[in-house]
Formats: sequence, structure tokens, C-alpha cells
Amino acid sequence: MTELSVEAVDSLADAGAVDAPEYVLYGGKGGVGKTTMAAATGVASARDGTATLVVSTDPAHSLSDSLGVPVPGEPARLTEEFPLYAVEIDPDNVEDGPFGGDGAGAGPMGGLDALLGEDNPMSEAGPDAGTGGPMPGADEAAAIQLLMRYMDDDRFDRVVVDTAPTGHTLRLLELPELLDSMMGRMIRLRERFSGMVDSVKGFVGGDDSDPEAGLADLEAMADRIGRLRTALRDGSRTEFRVVMVPEEMSVLESERLVEQLEGFGMDVSTLVVNRVMQDLTEIADLEVPADRFVAPEIEDCEFCRRRWDVQRGALGRAQELFRSRDVRRVPLFAEEVSGVSMLGLVAACLD
Repeated sequence: MTELSVEAVDSLADAGAVDAPEYVLYGGKGGVGKTTMAAATGVASARDGTATLVVSTDPAHSLSDSLGVPVPGEPARLTEEFPLYAVEIDPDNVEDGPFGGDGAGAGPMGGLDALLGEDNPMSEAGPDAGTGGPMPGADEAAAIQLLMRYMDDDRFDRVVVDTAPTGHTLRLLELPELLDSMMGRMIRLRERFSGMVDSVKGFVGGDDSDPEAGLADLEAMADRIGRLRTALRDGSRTEFRVVMVPEEMSVLESERLVEQLEGFGMDVSTLVVNRVMQDLTEIADLEVPADRFVAPEIEDCEFCRRRWDVQRGALGRAQELFRSRDVRRVPLFAEEVSGVSMLGLVAACLD
């Protein structure tokens, strides 16, 4: 595997310590720069000496592009210089289980849908149809499965998550609640559906030849789901950061997302406005060579001036709507944000 190059970063910026909890999730609509922010936070966190895992749950992965190195489907350390790990979740490679599935049944839940049948509490045809809706898809289910695993992984002191676009993210956050309800029903119906233990064998391990052991497996899964749900709602352990661009539509969409996240009990204390047409040195306290980065010529460029007027209006709206939260700005760079050097500059804006 190609190792991350870190040679040039110290000449441009030292992001310093990262003020973030154990879990940091970046979300927002597609194309606003979530991956860049997650990668930047991960790099800065690891450079501070914190063993950090950056996770991409977006099916259309771009974490490899941001970091500038291939990112595998299992957590791997990217450099010996600092403890930075990364993984791009591939739902097709998740081990068999109630979410990975083995082709035993239709739908994203694999054989579990067939086992539960009409009593599936998450099925549209089930007794609770119209309340919870259908189960989220395999992408979100695989992400939750692996997040539960990473939460128990002693290699990582901080996990930074690059989530999929808004709709997928909301389904992902809804999943622990749905699974908690479903697991209670699974435990109650275990004797009725003797084959259910086989569906979770690959997910939680254990010996399913003993009925008591099978029940213990189900209870262990329920416990892990409950702990993940608790962690996501604990503001001292988890922070959700919403990323937007300085356009009024994006600000309004972010306002709706914040309201929905709060409905899940998530702590949203930081909003990141990306691609702001300001000089880098106006945003972050950095010593950057004058010829290293190009800033928009607001005074001499009519197009730049009009775009800046639009952005100022959106920024003012964001400050008004999110006045009780920390609103951070990241500038619009003339070159692509890729690799540790550029990500270090972005991290300095987030600090």
C-alpha cells in the first residue's frame, strides 16, 4: 500500500491540537466538502499524537482522493510518521450477518427479512408499517455494523466519519434506534424462529450450537447497538459537524439538517462554511508565503465581486441562524485540496 507523504506539511502549517471529542461526524448535502473536512480533521488529530481513524461511509468514496493515497476496505495505517488510519466502507465486503447478508433473502437485510416475515417490525408490510418505514439500505447498515466494531477497537482514540449525503446520513443515524427495537423483538421471537441465530452468527461470533449461547449472541448485539446509540447522543463523546457552502439555499438546507439531527439527540455545535472567497490569512492564523496561494481579486474582478456579495449574504444568514454555534470558514482554494500539506491548511481553519 502507498504510504502517505508528509514531507511538505511543516513548511506550510502546523494545525496543532484538535479540540474534538472521541467521535466526529461530518455531514451535509453532496458536494460541499465533507470528505475534505473529515480528512483534514483526521490528519490534524493524528499529527497531534492521537491514534485516529477516518471512516468514509459514502458509497461514492473520495477519501482516497483527499488523502492522496489509496484507502482500503479495512482500517490501515497510512504513515509511520503519525498514527493516522483510514478505511472506505464497502458494503459488498462486509461479513455475512443480518446486514451483510448472504443472498438468503431479498432486501438489504438479506435472510433476516425472510426469517421475520410478517412480524418484521421494520418491514413496510409489518405491523408497524407507516411508523418506521422500510429498513435503511445495505450501505447504512454496513456502516453501522462497522462503526460498532470500530467503537470497540483499542487501536483508535478518535474516529472521524465522512458521512454520505444528507438523506443517507439521516437513515444511518436512524438505524441504531430501529435496530434496538428490532433486537428486542428478535430476542422475544428466537424460539419461534430457530434459524435466526444463523443470521447473526457472522455478525457477533459465538457458538450457535447451544441455544443459550445463541441467545447470548443476540443480547450481545443488542448491547453493542445500545452502546453505539448512547455514544452518538452523548455530546461529550460525539459531535456532528454540518458542512455547507456560502449560498442561501445551502444555508437553509443546513438549517433543516441541524433540526433533524437535534431530533436524533445529536450535538451540533460546529457549522463549517466551505469555499469562502477570502484570503487564507484572513481566516486562519498562518504564515503562508505570499506567492503560495492565490486569493480572489474582489476589487478588480467584477465576477469575483458579485460572487462575494452573494457569499456575504449567505454568511450573514448563517451567522444569524446559527448564532449559538461555532461557525468556521474554509477558503476557496485555487488548487485542489489533496494531500497532507493542503489538508493541514484546512485543519488550521477548523481549529
